[in-house]
Amino acid sequence: MTHCIKPIVLGFLFTLLLQQVRAQLTFKGWGLYGSGTSSAHEYINLDASKMTLALNPRYFYTRNHQSKEYLSWGAGLFADWQIKGPLRYQSELAYTNKGAQERAYLNIFTNQRQESFQSNTYTYISSHHFLKYYVKPMALYFMSGLRLEYLLTSSTPVFNEFSGDFPKFWYGWDASAGSEFPIKKRCHGFVELHYNPDLLWHYHRQIRIKNRTLELRAGIVIRERKRRIDDCNAPKYNGPKYPM
Repeated sequence: MTHCIKPIVLGFLFTLLLQQVRAQLTFKGWGLYGSGTSSAHEYINLDASKMTLALNPRYFYTRNHQSKEYLSWGAGLFADWQIKGPLRYQSELAYTNKGAQERAYLNIFTNQRQESFQSNTYTYISSHHFLKYYVKPMALYFMSGLRLEYLLTSSTPVFNEFSGDFPKFWYGWDASAGSEFPIKKRCHGFVELHYNPDLLWHYHRQIRIKNRTLELRAGIVIRERKRRIDDCNAPKYNGPKYPM
């Protein structure tokens, strides 16, 4: 239970801090994206070094390994605020599919496995909070920040006693690079590549598990209209044939 409470408390405190920060920022636009994802799990058995001592299933199940990549998709909405100059803050709400392809054991002691792969899948609703820095105005940029995730659904046919015991609330780290380009006056397109590993390991008895997801995004962003000289409360002059 404690491994669920900690992420909830940290997420709540982080949200309170962001509310105070946003009040000092300048809104610059909003957008949406679709993405392709590629994710995998790394497994570490803390008792694997004892395999030569005894035929204890705990030492052999499961072996240290990295899974095969699982391909899926995601989508999200975001808003963009200017902090100062080229530095921005970006807040996102996302739907993301993650997972891993695994082969079940036929014999744990000889490491014999099934030939076919099965997919352990996880669907998350998540809140992302990034710092964003433009190297060139409205062109190349870099982002980094936290992802606060809620596990919506999961399916874990392989290593279920470990892979099926993930907490409902979790958090990860994200680093990305992107490029923004104009489509119309206020509508811009963008592409981004994200590297998203879990911030901490999942601990399940002697087994440690960590997810790593790569995400390729494409989307659009609607920028705020630039203020004109007549965007004020003073009457607008329209020429002699127009009444005031």
